[in-house]
Amino acid sequence: MTTKTPAPIRAGALRFFWNGIKASDGKLQRCSYCGGPYIGHPDGTITVYAKDYRRFSQEVREAFTVENGTDTQTDYFENDRFRVRPGHHLYDAVRDAMKAGEAHRERMHEKRVERWKSKRAA
Repeated sequence: MTTKTPAPIRAGALRFFWNGIKASDGKLQRCSYCGGPYIGHPDGTITVYAKDYRRFSQEVREAFTVENGTDTQTDYFENDRFRVRPGHHLYDAVRDAMKAGEAHRERMHEKRVERWKSKRAA
């Protein structure tokens, strides 16, 4: 079984991958996507979380309203995050990247199951 990395979804200068976002500098800003439902937000809202406690770039901050509730005085740290609601001009690109991530995780799960089955059969 071969795994194929999904192509990035382009939306202007931003490119959305299953595992992150690239801005014009070409560096991958690792992130994860999570579909709702969220209280107080319309159905279909997607939250994008930065990984590794890195900040999103200025280009991402200009395209979305990025939140971060870090409070260093109490040693409370959060990753950057933003929510994308249906109707946002980049919603389709974010949704497609989230679906690509789900497909990637499903393929990796299938590989692990096959490996486990082959070890059990031996």
